[in-house]
Amino acid sequence: MLLGLFLLGLAGVLFGALAVVVLWPRLPGLSDVTDYRPDLPLRVYSANGTLIGEFGVQRRAVIHYDQVPLLLKQAVLAAEDARFFEHGAIDFAGVARAALADFGAGGAVQGASTITMQVARDFYLSPEKTPLRKLVETLLAYKIENTLSKEQILDRYINQVYLGQRAYGFAAAAQVYYGKPLGELSLAQIAVLAGLPQAPSAYNPQSNLRLAVWRQHYVLGRMLALHDITKAQYEEALAAPLDVVSGQGALHYSVDADYAAEVVRQIMVARFGEAAYTDGYKVYTTLVDKDQQAANAALRAGLLAYDRRTGWHGPEGQVRVLPGEDLLKAAARTLKRMHSVGGLAPAVVLHASPRHLEVLRRDGTVQTLGGAALALCRVGLEPRARSALRVAQGSIVRLLPSPAGPVVSQVPRAQSALVSLQPQTGAIQAWVGGFDFTHDKFDHVNQAYRQPGSSFKPFIYSAAVAEGLAPTTIIDDSPISINPGPGQPLWQPHNYEKRFAGPIPASVALARSDNVAAVRVVLAVGVPYARYHASQFGLPLQQIPPYPTMVLGAGSFSPLQMARAYAVFANGGYLVQPRLIDRIVDAHGAVIYRAQQDALGSAEAPRIISAGNAFLLTQMMQQVMRSGTGSASRVLGRSDLAGKTGTTSDFRDAWFDGYDHDRVVVAWVGYNTPRSLGHGEQGAAVALPIWIQYMRQAAAADPDLPWAAPPDVVQVPVNPATGYASVGNYAVANPVQGYFLQQYPPLDPGAATLAGAPASTGFSLGSLFGHPASAPPAPPPPPPPKPAARAAPLRNSSSSYVVLPSLGQ
Repeated sequence: MLLGLFLLGLAGVLFGALAVVVLWPRLPGLSDVTDYRPDLPLRVYSANGTLIGEFGVQRRAVIHYDQVPLLLKQAVLAAEDARFFEHGAIDFAGVARAALADFGAGGAVQGASTITMQVARDFYLSPEKTPLRKLVETLLAYKIENTLSKEQILDRYINQVYLGQRAYGFAAAAQVYYGKPLGELSLAQIAVLAGLPQAPSAYNPQSNLRLAVWRQHYVLGRMLALHDITKAQYEEALAAPLDVVSGQGALHYSVDADYAAEVVRQIMVARFGEAAYTDGYKVYTTLVDKDQQAANAALRAGLLAYDRRTGWHGPEGQVRVLPGEDLLKAAARTLKRMHSVGGLAPAVVLHASPRHLEVLRRDGTVQTLGGAALALCRVGLEPRARSALRVAQGSIVRLLPSPAGPVVSQVPRAQSALVSLQPQTGAIQAWVGGFDFTHDKFDHVNQAYRQPGSSFKPFIYSAAVAEGLAPTTIIDDSPISINPGPGQPLWQPHNYEKRFAGPIPASVALARSDNVAAVRVVLAVGVPYARYHASQFGLPLQQIPPYPTMVLGAGSFSPLQMARAYAVFANGGYLVQPRLIDRIVDAHGAVIYRAQQDALGSAEAPRIISAGNAFLLTQMMQQVMRSGTGSASRVLGRSDLAGKTGTTSDFRDAWFDGYDHDRVVVAWVGYNTPRSLGHGEQGAAVALPIWIQYMRQAAAADPDLPWAAPPDVVQVPVNPATGYASVGNYAVANPVQGYFLQQYPPLDPGAATLAGAPASTGFSLGSLFGHPASAPPAPPPPPPPKPAARAAPLRNSSSSYVVLPSLGQ
């Protein structure tokens, strides 16, 4: 027997030696390990350096060995190879221990692979278990041990090992399972990750928390036995919450910016092709963390508030109970496949009554809801509720967190967008393209082209300002009829609720969003010129209809286009290019692209209107905020805000476009397939609350500075009833201080008449009236007339159109 064992052992040694001689020369080179360059995904960051997006086949984040938390190193070694720094490629003591354990159990129950052997397998071999593969793995382990230091080997393992959900390496796994960087994990969370390499699917904390906790306890026990942690740390970790993020493998970020990250992905793929997903590019955007978070919160709160006004839609669905299941098991199975949408968590109703709901949540907890928590769905709890609205056992509902506890909510059917940019540079500070990216990936910031309604009016008023209009110019807000052409019915524009104010200053007309006054303005400057002028704000000419209706927002534009256009008013007259990407860094840390800040007035940021024009429009839109349709913004307590509401026909789209010195913000609300938001759901009621909530947080630190008048603007006392200068014999008791372009001061009543006599302004009273008006009495002798700066507008006797000779209309 002894002789037989000796001969058998000798044969094994000879076979092993022969195998080494044959296999060693055929082993692959170690360049993949020594010159470690794994496929790295595209990563997108905010301006603050916060990860907001990752794209690639493999989720991987390479972290330098010196930056790996000590507790993670200890946890990995405790779970996988406690004697790693003491043995060579093979841990013979471990092999003997595993053999005894396997022999006692009558099968394979304990492995003996060292971390070096696992590195060899992860880099070069398949996971199949055959004697030949095990022999090659062992030889490669020896080769690796002779080439790399122990620290380098452990570094490769920590960054390369597969941990489930397409996550390679512990840094990527921390983001997948906990939604935060590796350095921010607790001991309890680290122990869960350290237990994953043995069986990533079985110990996945997202799908099998019970087994993951069992494995975690093993890892913590090993760390305690090896004196890596104290008894107190051990007990604290056992009781600590794991806070595993929901969603099977979905990445979670501390700042939600999925819509912007997707735009960056498209740009990178267009530039670098498929290499964008593997070459480890890092893209740093211009998004500001606090602005982006404020935008998300404001948009979701505003959309939910509007949705509550529309009433209860009914449950999201009904749980299907399979044969052999009870409701509790079926509900848990259903919830496992669901995820939160815009912060609304899914839940299944276990019991329903008119006063109470008992629901099962995704984490397995059961909650009882009543009182105000059921306000939205109460109509569905009534005994005679319609089937589409009825909330019953097995109904799927959504829960919204609140300070008083969760309340029943629902995913809004309408959509919204909010974009904020810096007016001097075009840098985008916040970009939210919808309620939730996973629910609706259509980006309403730059893909939704909707009618802007009255938010388009400032561009037409700007065209008129360029021709002499001032905020104090009097416009007749009385009914008007337009003959569009032979065989066409008369067009009779009207104001909201068909109310007319008569003669009012231009600033009041814009503040009240009077449609008739705006139509008179576009007719006064001429449709072709007004259309061309509006296109200079970056609004494509082909998207602006060549009809007077354009002043009421008959074109179609995206929120991003409107934000760029309004930035012209905020920055003093320059058209800047919106930019989302600040710089691109390659896998080696080299900056391969950096956005250049275009100087205002350069070819890339040209002046399109005068500083005075921008100032006068800002003054007019400040009145919108003080006393017009934007007056709800006064709750912010700021004096520097300017903006304009927009509401389209039949309340299909609601807008608010506004700004201060540091940011231009556009908010839009509507349905994907255009339909009415409901009677009275105007821009001031739907979009403005979103804008206000965003500004309350994002602009809290912005200084409240007055808008300084530029050199091409003069201030003159004006008679508010006529718009004439309050001077000399025509001075009034209570004039208003009016702003005017320097080349178009106010009419001097002693030098102008309504009959079209020479005037010092491009607009006379008659030019914006649909009927003659009475001239102020002229005391004898009248002062001599002032020289005309340009020809006075002439009324066309057959229509309301005004001929401006200097424009050749």
